[in-house]
Amino acid sequence: MFKALILNQEDKKTLASIGSIDESQLPEGEVLVDVDYSSLNYKDGLAVTGRGKIVREFPMVPGIDLVGKVAESSDDRYKPGDAVVLTGWGVGENRWGGMAQRARLKADHLVPLTEGLSGKQAMMIGTAGLTAMLCVQALEDAGVTPDKGTVLVTGASGGVGSVAVTLLAQLGYTVAAVTGRAAENGEMLKALGASEIVERSTLSEPGRPLDKQRWAGAVDTVGSTLLANVLAQVNYGGAVAACGLAGGFDLPTTVMPFILRNVALLGVDSVMCPFDKRQAAWKRLAKLLPESFYQQACEEITLEQVPEYADAITRGQVSGRVVIKL
Repeated sequence: MFKALILNQEDKKTLASIGSIDESQLPEGEVLVDVDYSSLNYKDGLAVTGRGKIVREFPMVPGIDLVGKVAESSDDRYKPGDAVVLTGWGVGENRWGGMAQRARLKADHLVPLTEGLSGKQAMMIGTAGLTAMLCVQALEDAGVTPDKGTVLVTGASGGVGSVAVTLLAQLGYTVAAVTGRAAENGEMLKALGASEIVERSTLSEPGRPLDKQRWAGAVDTVGSTLLANVLAQVNYGGAVAACGLAGGFDLPTTVMPFILRNVALLGVDSVMCPFDKRQAAWKRLAKLLPESFYQQACEEITLEQVPEYADAITRGQVSGRVVIKL
């Protein structure tokens, strides 16, 4: 038996409790992992508190990522003792996730933990950091290079955006960071490497299908009207790596940026990302993220503290990373 945070639903209300489960209750998979760390981000907070429609079936062990060591494996790629990491693939949503001391997982969903990264560091990076790296790589693949001009990052104070700012700056790009709280977040974003702070309100209202060319490329974590306005301002031949739907599913734009400016809109999804790209992204994250990234505010909590922190994180009362020591 081992400990897990278990979500159940009663009268359409989500109930979170610490319980004991055994291996027979875990879902099918080729690899059994002793979990060292998971993480707690905003999406996890919504799942645990029931404030968002994240969990699709109950009971559910939440936690959208995890890191640990292989206990058993029927797949030749992984041996007992191997350190592995998992992000995405619906864990914590429609498949039991990281907030348990053991997890059974599909081998295709794992990657080896990159040499030079500790388990705690991997969870500080987490799904958000992996997504940011995939966005940067998408821009590189589309030909956006540091000499082409400034790259814009929307939602820059969030998990994906802040790592994207850091990575782009480390690679020599000039970075403009979009935030809704410029006075509060401006200095922090400049410390990460942003050279310009853009107030979100300037991009939030419906704009022109084509506007003045300002950006060589962009990483967008918001979508909707803001993404439409960014597309209208991207230079000829530029690209936007879009990974977020925080602003909604609609995209109120026209074909003009794509036809008249040859702008590329690149969809980035860390969930269904092929193994080779995920592994390459993790290796680059280990090399590119500066030591200061791991010195930022990070709270290490226990499984018993998760409900309290989940409530606080959804109310905007937690800053920095939160990792769960299992």
